[in-house]
Amino acid sequence: MLSNSCRYGIRAMVYIASQPPENGKTGIKQISADLKLPTPYLAKILQQLAKQKILSSAKGPHGGFSLLKDPEKISLLDIVISIDGDGIFTNCVMHNSSCTTTDNTKKPCPLHSDYENTRKDLIKLFTNKTIHDLVRRAHNKELITI
Repeated sequence: MLSNSCRYGIRAMVYIASQPPENGKTGIKQISADLKLPTPYLAKILQQLAKQKILSSAKGPHGGFSLLKDPEKISLLDIVISIDGDGIFTNCVMHNSSCTTTDNTKKPCPLHSDYENTRKDLIKLFTNKTIHDLVRRAHNKELITI
């Protein structure tokens, strides 16, 4: 459903949001080591989020990444669209084109009606779930493996 890039981005955002504010920026090497993700790949993902004004990034020995917004104002939808685009919400399940919900000239695929409610539920979930929610849940369950 979500690409590896998107899943890695979400995990990294939760990790960054979990860091104490007095630590300032979190270095890419620390993030990738702690999350066991490849550094160059993760760096590209986080730069995408920085271009979308979700993260702040700085180069150099004291560089790294930090949130540009309050984690309560960063929804999963923001991250998914920044990394994967909105295809999961607009594309047909069976074809690589837009769904009839966005193009009424097309005949719906056999799964269209079944996926329509799922699509609405996904949009609602990703819109309403924030990075803050995930950090809080991870800490409440003492999940260190973000």
